[in-house]
Amino acid sequence: IDFDLILENVKDLNVLAGEGISQIQRTPGGARLRQPEPLPLTLYQNGIVMCDGPFRPYEDPSTQQCLQDIMDGYFPSELQTRYPDGV
Repeated sequence: IDFDLILENVKDLNVLAGEGISQIQRTPGGARLRQPEPLPLTLYQNGIVMCDGPFRPYEDPSTQQCLQDIMDGYFPSELQTRYPDGV
């Protein structure tokens, strides 16, 4: 696992997802600015935790696919059901 590549690509993906850019959210009385909700990802020596979910060891195939997506420069494909219109 190339942790340097993962960290570099996570930074790039954060920019694509709108990090630091406010979005307009309509309210009954007008509108307000809001920041996109972050998706926490914690890397450990032997696994990851994503979105406050359970610990996932690196040996798990779904963890390997998630990290491979990130290393390839894509958002993890497992997030498509949670964010069908994109992150």
